[in-house]
Amino acid sequence: MAFERIPVSILTGFLGAGKSTLLNRLLKDPEMADAAIIINEFGDVSIDHLLVERSGDGIIELAEGCLCCTVRGELVDTLAELMDGIQTGRLKPIKRVVIETTGLADPAPVMQSIMGNPVIAQNFMLNGVITVMDAVHGASTLDHHEEAIKQVAVADRLVLTKRKLAAPDAVALLNERLKGLNPRADIEDGDQEMWSATALLDNGLYDATRKTPDVGRWLGQEATDHEHHHGREHHEHHHGHHHHDVNRHNASIRSFSILHDRPIDPMAIEMFVDLLRSAHGEKLLRMKAIVALSDNTERPLVLHGVQSIFHPPQRLHGWPDPEDRRTRMVLITKDLSEDFVKDLFAAFTGTATIDRPDRQAMTDNPLAVPGLTF
Repeated sequence: MAFERIPVSILTGFLGAGKSTLLNRLLKDPEMADAAIIINEFGDVSIDHLLVERSGDGIIELAEGCLCCTVRGELVDTLAELMDGIQTGRLKPIKRVVIETTGLADPAPVMQSIMGNPVIAQNFMLNGVITVMDAVHGASTLDHHEEAIKQVAVADRLVLTKRKLAAPDAVALLNERLKGLNPRADIEDGDQEMWSATALLDNGLYDATRKTPDVGRWLGQEATDHEHHHGREHHEHHHGHHHHDVNRHNASIRSFSILHDRPIDPMAIEMFVDLLRSAHGEKLLRMKAIVALSDNTERPLVLHGVQSIFHPPQRLHGWPDPEDRRTRMVLITKDLSEDFVKDLFAAFTGTATIDRPDRQAMTDNPLAVPGLTF
């Protein structure tokens, strides 16, 4: 029997940011019925008042219909046991999974657990990363904790809590800094009373074989507005001193996009991705792409990776927007220059992606990438 893959949302954020408070609010939403909540330690979230009975070792049924799993070993094992219970009828079917990480967690290994294991990837699909940031202590947290920077950089959505307790100027500066780290993530007001779980947790393409993705939302708005993106970069290049103090601790993080107008040979994109993740995987915080391939221009390829781990590539049944069949790729990197990645892409596709004097005749010598040796 074939099962539709279950969307998984990761809820992360530094210690004291308000993850547990947000999760408890989400659990009250009827849209969270038939959900599974996975937390690293049982005491991390105050759900005692929602417990009704223990369904099995580490799995607890909540009054609202959710299941709560406590991670006692590897996350992969927990997800596998959860799916086995559903498929064998020991557990009721679920519609979504929410994973709350510990405050000190680098979210990349959690993302890799969902994407990198073939059995898990067959049954679950990463639906997005939601990062909670404390408006009062957020700037200091980013200054002193690398994990917090990664939590922000890989997020699809940022939730800013405790805004009412922070000075307006501090909130404005923190917003600017968050946008510098992750210009494509929406920033939500964590102090608002009402939450829609679906609106917060659903962040785009989570099953390429069955769902029509909102590519603009999934890749981020700036990936679909290339001219605006480069216009903003030009502006920041000439006016960078204004932002220097805000972003001085995050200079190693870069978010940029690649757009390509022509279909790409499948072998070329495979070699590009393989080299990028094998040689520079630790610097590739996140990559999303929809790619036009030359062997079948009607069915684009979807790529989604975190460091060296990628979801199995999948073909969509058609273009979400038949009028826009460009390859669109969004990358978030750490200590990996935008020019290097774009040079590498140009080497394998045989075209230049940026007008620059030193980017010449790559079609004649596709391996002539500055700083790259094979």
